Amino acid sequence: MLEHGGRLRKAALRYGIPLSDWLDVSTGVAPYGLPLPEVPAQTWNRLPEQDDGLEAAACAYYGAADLLPVAGSQAAIQCLPRLRREARVGIVSPAYAEHAAAWQREGHRVLEISEAGVNRALERLDVLLLVNPNNPTGRRFSPEQLYAWHARLAERSGWLIVDEAFIDCTPEQSLAAHAQLPGLIVLRSFGKFFGMAGARLGFVLAERTLLDELEEMLGPWTISGPTRWLAARMLEDKTAQQAQRQRLSTDGQRLASLLREHGLAPTGGCALFQWIASEHAALLHEFLACNGIFTRLFERPASIRFGLPPDEAGWQRLAAALQVFAEEAR
Repeated sequence: MLEHGGRLRKAALRYGIPLSDWLDVSTGVAPYGLPLPEVPAQTWNRLPEQDDGLEAAACAYYGAADLLPVAGSQAAIQCLPRLRREARVGIVSPAYAEHAAAWQREGHRVLEISEAGVNRALERLDVLLLVNPNNPTGRRFSPEQLYAWHARLAERSGWLIVDEAFIDCTPEQSLAAHAQLPGLIVLRSFGKFFGMAGARLGFVLAERTLLDELEEMLGPWTISGPTRWLAARMLEDKTAQQAQRQRLSTDGQRLASLLREHGLAPTGGCALFQWIASEHAALLHEFLACNGIFTRLFERPASIRFGLPPDEAGWQRLAAALQVFAEEAR
């Protein structure tokens, strides 16, 4: 199993700090969400049904012609490599590590390439995969560039897979409206923007023939009834979505400013996280962990990612710790 952010219980054991005493900024999940309506009792008693409005609400929210709900975009990440054989897969790196692991697990040849190397590599690829905005770097790819790469791949039945897990705060940059094009596959995460990672819900946007193959592979009832009911209502709540989008964008800017104030200018980031590439990343991660603040450390390249604090007390605690680190580093 690959290492991920959010493994707070493991950190609590390692550092001997009670679980309740931690400030967890190790993930890119929104630390607050939309108001939650009360779930009707029958959603717990009945098997999930597909005509409950979830797909329609999601299509409207994403501006997509068709889609498939899955148990978090992770489910699609693991299954998509099974729909091709002996593919040459280019992954724009660094990126979410589960992508490469999934394709390698199914016996495909995986090439880690830089953004600058995509045009040179494209003619020898069957699949190009990237995250937009990228995780962990926050790098954004323009829709025009992505459509150009897709067109070149589609000429020979190749795929462009775009993981848009962190794009909800900038929906105008999404390819969702054109995901019905042959060879274009868009992955969306419900949990990150809506602050509902525990619900385990994501969506695959693609042409119907591919969605049918994926649905057959995954089997029935992949999403629980309560999750389907809640998600449909949250996807329809445009007012709450706009408030969430504004709050996340404001807090993302505040986090970038806070880090800069303490000599830690972000190398990249987006509304949900900020990323710093530094040879001192491990030292900063360890210092913060010893003070009960959990961040996400990356080894390649040496870097650290900060998610958003959940409240004002969390912001003040992070600021105080960064101040001490800056003073000790002088």
